Amino acid sequence: MLHFLSSASLQDLVQTWGLWLVFGLVMMESMGLPLPGETALISAALFAGATHEIDIALVVAVAALGAVIGDNIGFAIGRTIGFRLLLRYGRYVRMTEPRLKIGQYLFLRHGGKIVFFGRFVAFLRAFAALLAGANRMRWAKFLLMNALGGVCWAGIYGFGAFFFGEAIRRMAAPMGFGLLALGVLAALGGLLFFRRHERELAARADLAFPGPLIATMR
Repeated sequence: MLHFLSSASLQDLVQTWGLWLVFGLVMMESMGLPLPGETALISAALFAGATHEIDIALVVAVAALGAVIGDNIGFAIGRTIGFRLLLRYGRYVRMTEPRLKIGQYLFLRHGGKIVFFGRFVAFLRAFAALLAGANRMRWAKFLLMNALGGVCWAGIYGFGAFFFGEAIRRMAAPMGFGLLALGVLAALGGLLFFRRHERELAARADLAFPGPLIATMR
């Protein structure tokens, strides 16, 4: 994520713009832009705890709302533009139609977990919704897991910063990097599994999504 805004400058911006800043940064980060949404949430919660000029419940609610709205916009972009780009140009990066079907199949089986836990991982927080949309995850399931993830994430970091102060800021970065490292290891493990079982996965995906993928665009 981009860190051109320091914690101190974000604290100043929170004092000036209040909940609008939290909503905007969280929403745009969730859409796929590399912005410090989580840092804005923590800064606003710390400001609420120190001054009591902002209701912490509103901070958490606004962050959760921004996360849900931003993720749904990202999902829509992935489902329309992202999916069409993959169908048209995916073969140039070895994303053939059978492999695209495998991606859809894996999101059919595990998309809920990816969307929920992705909210707590820096890289996935920005791109999970785009990936879910591009892999044609069912919107109703996405909406449920996205809302649960957004509310849990906003509540844990917002109330955590409010009640425990700067300690949560010091913990947030190493926790985020730790989860990112686990995510990278899981991705590498998944890649190895995919290479060994690609034919089997392709057969299952073809049963789940028979016919050409172009038909799912209608």
